[in-house]
Amino acid sequence: MNTIDPGAVIDRAFRIYREHAAPLLIAAVLVFFVTAIASYVFDSGVSVFIALAITAIAQLFFQGVVAKLVEDVRDGTLDSSLGGLFSSVTPVIGPLIGVALLGGVAIFFGFLLLIVPGLFLLTIWAVVAPAVVLENRGLDAFSRSQQLVKGNGWQVFTVILIIWLLTFVVGFVAGIIGAVGGDVLRVLLSLVVTVAVAPLGALAAAVLFFQLRDGNAL
Repeated sequence: MNTIDPGAVIDRAFRIYREHAAPLLIAAVLVFFVTAIASYVFDSGVSVFIALAITAIAQLFFQGVVAKLVEDVRDGTLDSSLGGLFSSVTPVIGPLIGVALLGGVAIFFGFLLLIVPGLFLLTIWAVVAPAVVLENRGLDAFSRSQQLVKGNGWQVFTVILIIWLLTFVVGFVAGIIGAVGGDVLRVLLSLVVTVAVAPLGALAAAVLFFQLRDGNAL
C-alpha cells in the first residue's frame, strides 16, 4: 500500500496546471460549454435531471482527458495534441457514461441519507474515471478505485475537501456577481468558474490515481 501526502498531491496538481494551462483550459471550455448550455436549457422541473446527467458525464469525460494528459507528461513533456487526448478517451466513452450515471445516482442518494454515505462513496470512487480510461475498465472501475483508495481514505478525503473549498470560494464570489446580472451573466460566469476550477479537480484525481497505484511516480 502506498501512503499519500494530500499536500503533495495538491502541489503536483497545481504544478501541472501551471505548466499545461493552455490545453487544460481549452479542453475545459470545449467540454463544459455543453454543460453550461444544458444548465440554461434544462433549468426547471424534471428537466433539471437531464442537465445533471449531462454534467456528470461531461465531468468524467473531462477527468479522463486530463488523466491521459497526466500520463503523457510523466516524462516531463506533453507529446499528444489536444485532439489526440480527446481521441484517446472516445473508445471508453460508453463505460464512462455508465460509470457517471450509476455513480452520480448512488452518490446523490448517499447524500440524501444524512450526507455521510455520499461522502464515503465520493471518497472511495475518487479515481474511478482514471481507472476507466487508463486501465480500460468498465463498471469494475468502482471496485478498482475502492481497492486503490483503501488505507488512504482520510488522505483522499482531505484532497477532495481542499478542492471543494477552493471551488466553493470561487463559485460563491461568482454567484454573488451573477445574481445581480441576470440569467445570461449567471450562465457565463458559471462557465468561467467551471473552466477555471475543473482542471484542478481532474488533475488531483489523476495524480491520486498514479500515486495510489505506483507510489511517488510523479
